Amino acid sequence: MAELDLNTVCKEAKCPNISECYQKHHATFLILGKKCTRHCSFCNVEKTAPLLVDPDEPVRVARAVEKMGLKHVVITSVTRDDLADGGASLFARTVAEIKKSGNVDIELLIPDLKADKNALQTVVLSKPKIIGHNVETVPRLYSLRPGADYKRSIAVLKIIKEIDAGILTKSALMLGLGEKEDEVLKTVDDLREVGCDFLALGQYLRPALKNTEVVEYIPPERFENYKAKAYSLGFKHVESAPYVRSSYHASVYLKDL
Repeated sequence: MAELDLNTVCKEAKCPNISECYQKHHATFLILGKKCTRHCSFCNVEKTAPLLVDPDEPVRVARAVEKMGLKHVVITSVTRDDLADGGASLFARTVAEIKKSGNVDIELLIPDLKADKNALQTVVLSKPKIIGHNVETVPRLYSLRPGADYKRSIAVLKIIKEIDAGILTKSALMLGLGEKEDEVLKTVDDLREVGCDFLALGQYLRPALKNTEVVEYIPPERFENYKAKAYSLGFKHVESAPYVRSSYHASVYLKDL
């Protein structure tokens, strides 16, 4: 990663699973720089003026995938509201470059791209295996996500399926921010109504003192209850436990298909 001057969300977001995942040769590439234009209070990613887009980054990501011998790769990005297409074209170019390396399952975790249909079409038509977009929390707590909008995030997942029903979609929520059980279940319902295939539920852990505080630590049995409910609604695969993150154990989602 250092040799090819690439970033990971694992490091920038201070993911608690970084040691386990790196030991297993799992990592989530972070493209479009490491400075975000949004100011979500729970996220550790740096929030300052973004850098210029690096046009060579897709080639270097593909080279890393090839050198590391990856069979399942996850690509995400910071939110780039400063770009006309939100960075959609760079996602598409990254997918195209990775596909040159051979048979690799490609999973994208995209920002909302302002629900712009042209930008989303650019991403979808690049034909990754999975496109994820995280709603992160329940509608009532969206003040934690300045610049984001719950209905827009749900719309993103809906539009992806409208463009290509064969694309697998995925979303994730952090729990312990003060949400109520009925709010979580309603959000899970909303995701399934727009055809979301995969779901990840995990405990929010405060990455630094500057970030919003943890309101509640969710007991494991509640995670199991949410998992059972999600499966009953028709999700194809659900990961639900305290240390789950949207890219955690990413390749296992496809094993149930």
